[in-house]
Amino acid sequence: QVQLVESGGGLVQPGGSLRLSCAASGIIFRTYTMNWYRQAPGKQRELVAAITRSNSTNFTDSVKGRFTISRDNAKNTVYLQMSSLKPEDTAVYYCNAHRTRPDADYWGQGTQVTVSS
Repeated sequence: QVQLVESGGGLVQPGGSLRLSCAASGIIFRTYTMNWYRQAPGKQRELVAAITRSNSTNFTDSVKGRFTISRDNAKNTVYLQMSSLKPEDTAVYYCNAHRTRPDADYWGQGTQVTVSS
């Protein structure tokens, strides 16, 4: 059974930092690209950050320079370090594991991040 379990969300003031974690089980973690998505109320889910099997990273423009993504294959865990947080970063953040050949796609349950004073 595949599980992706996010943690680390919460309430933070503007300018603050949070680190999200996503622990995976039931998959060969090192073979997956790991992604963080977010969905704000009334908006579509968007890809925030990605890290490939070879540790290449990619970020949406709005978080470049503020967020970093990393993975620990020994712990089957991916992290999203978020700094200089803004109210517009408020959303539910979802962990995603994606692979091709064979295709596979798994999601976590999401963790709420609220940036507010």
